[in-house]
Amino acid sequence: MDITAKLTELGLELPKAAAPVAAYVPVVEHGGLLYVSGQLPFRDGQVVTGRLGDDMDVASGQDAAQRVALMLIAQIAQALGGDLSRVERVIKLGVFVNSAPSFTDQAKVANGASDLFETLFGEAGRHARAAVGVAVLPLGAAVEADAIVAVKPA
Repeated sequence: MDITAKLTELGLELPKAAAPVAAYVPVVEHGGLLYVSGQLPFRDGQVVTGRLGDDMDVASGQDAAQRVALMLIAQIAQALGGDLSRVERVIKLGVFVNSAPSFTDQAKVANGASDLFETLFGEAGRHARAAVGVAVLPLGAAVEADAIVAVKPA
């Protein structure tokens, strides 16, 4: 089953890949790897904002992390001309969680992204990961994530 069909089966769809909001490019391909810049979660065209352990619970954070994963995949798809079958392996995710000082469940929040990658890409979607609590993220986002992905030649 292809990724688009799996997304449809899950009731999900890829958003339009977000344009950069500062001086960077969304994806750099080098040496068979895609380096995907940090992405934010979007719902209905708006950034999902909030702070875990303050005005968001783990389940809401996991949903935001899943939305970040969708944006990462949208960026990957755009970089690959829509051909997600070129994804050979998701190497690493870096997940940053906007966290209250006492919040310690960043890993659980990051599972929202990790689980989606594994669901969509199978074993190739399993990856190394960092889940880091931070005091603030751009635009007040609840979660941000970047990725390194190995790709097959075109």
